[in-house]
Amino acid sequence: MNILFIGDIVAQAGLDIACNLVPGLIRDLAVDYCIINGENADMGKGIRRKDAEKLLANGADVITGGNHSFQKNSTDVLKNQLLKTLRPANYPPDNPGIGYMILNKENKNPLAVLNLQGRAFLPSIDCPFRFMDTILPELKEQTKFIFVDFHGEATAEKQAFAWDFDGKVSAVVGTHTHVQTADNRILPKGTAYISDVGMTGAANSVIGMDIDTAIKRFRTQQLKYFKTTHLNPRINGVLVKINDQTAKASSIERINLNRDEYASGKNS
Repeated sequence: MNILFIGDIVAQAGLDIACNLVPGLIRDLAVDYCIINGENADMGKGIRRKDAEKLLANGADVITGGNHSFQKNSTDVLKNQLLKTLRPANYPPDNPGIGYMILNKENKNPLAVLNLQGRAFLPSIDCPFRFMDTILPELKEQTKFIFVDFHGEATAEKQAFAWDFDGKVSAVVGTHTHVQTADNRILPKGTAYISDVGMTGAANSVIGMDIDTAIKRFRTQQLKYFKTTHLNPRINGVLVKINDQTAKASSIERINLNRDEYASGKNS
């Protein structure tokens, strides 16, 4: 099983390059399932219906979220299960939306996609470790192929989670920090891991935001409103290969491309 995971879509630059390149990546990499984190699609915070529809139309099988999942008009998207958009499952249960989905395509093994959020330097929501303890038996009843988008600030928390559930899930990939890390690996018991898959959006930016505005905010400590930018768009993600019999990962490869690099045949 080949799973393509695309990192946080940031604003229009991210939407455009994802919709331009994802269909080709799905074809060229023989992708069985495509997961896209879309919580920053609406100008950096939240996701609109038209954003979700565009990502689904261009290959996403499910869209994951994070700490911006409830901002702007995102709640309307979360309430509509036809839009296949998740929010972190360990938010209190009174929140709208769902935190996991079982993807099931003809002639392919079913895949459970679970969205969780860390608590280090983020809101103090339900413990993702203990939540996973609770939900894992339910997921295992439906499929042994389990893919986790762990949306978190601290690499230590993401690593600890991956080690805790090594061999119990097929993959744990980190999102949120928008900077792709180089620690992609297969853990000893067969779980694919990376601390952060990176960002899909403007590379000439500060995590997707206008450079000058970001610098001024850090220099002056004024709460300037971050503006998104469109300069040098790139797509970041990973391709995870999972054994169809054991549900253990065999490889996890980083993807970091612009349009020209993809057109020239470079896939990572």
